[in-house]
Amino acid sequence: MFTTLADADLAAIAAGFGLGNVTRWRPIAAGTINSNFELVTAGGHYFLRVNENKAVGDVDYEGELVAALAARGVPAPVPLAGPDGRRYLRHEGDLLSVFAWRPGVHRAAAEVSVADATAFGEVMGRMHLAGLELPALRRPSIYDHAHLSARFDTLRGNSDPALNEALHALAAELEWLEDRAEVRAAATQGVIHGDLFRDNVLFEGEGQVVAVLDFEQASGGSLAYDLAVAINDWAWAGGAPRAAQAKALLAGYYKVRRLPPEDRAALSTEVRAAAARFTITRITDVYLPKIANPDKDFREFLTRVTYWSGAKISSVFDPKDGPAE
Repeated sequence: MFTTLADADLAAIAAGFGLGNVTRWRPIAAGTINSNFELVTAGGHYFLRVNENKAVGDVDYEGELVAALAARGVPAPVPLAGPDGRRYLRHEGDLLSVFAWRPGVHRAAAEVSVADATAFGEVMGRMHLAGLELPALRRPSIYDHAHLSARFDTLRGNSDPALNEALHALAAELEWLEDRAEVRAAATQGVIHGDLFRDNVLFEGEGQVVAVLDFEQASGGSLAYDLAVAINDWAWAGGAPRAAQAKALLAGYYKVRRLPPEDRAALSTEVRAAAARFTITRITDVYLPKIANPDKDFREFLTRVTYWSGAKISSVFDPKDGPAE
């Protein structure tokens, strides 16, 4: 938790959104960016987010995007509007968003079934198709190759022995990705979530996705890259890839959106790019600041970097297995 709230704060926030009297609330100890709370009032059950260190433009963008996606059938909870029509409220200098509470559970890595992966793939396909209708919402990504290379440059020469293996592997990987720039650039560009990990999806029963959450890092970008981020999390457990889940995720996606040849060519590269990205950001955002969050250990993604760079990705999944566009 980055921001601490008290009873008086919750009462003021509920009044500001017109939610009724607060009957109970609790902080939710999860996430690495925002402070989150469960809030129950006379008017209903809500999820409250303190948007830490965000500008009004960032909060407005997310609200506009999820509203547009939800209108196109994506199960994305839309932040409630306050009295002035904006989808946030100012309180003690913070920007607060409130969402209707969605029941459901997250999947642990080993819990993801083939049915879960297939259902998630379908939802992701719908999200990408919807995003292709929203070219005005393709804001620049803050995690493009140039940005990640600049982040990595700040790590060069770091003498921490725990980073030796990571720095060596990442230097080689970034150089390899640089050589694949044309292949990556040729893939379909649209609106991407950019962070579609398991903790951003809620299930209610096996194979039943009820909500896709946290679009705050959404941007314009490669749809193949967005798929690759998901494969790295949804089809990986115990230090190794799960081929059945990877193939099921793609099969579900292909039911909704078939990949053009350019996306097929880029996907194997993007799996490595995504692994490198999350290794770098977990070093810079979690390990070096000494944030105690074992779920965000950079070594977990370094294992992926090492695996994907040394293995034929087609042995786990092959983009050519599905129907072409």
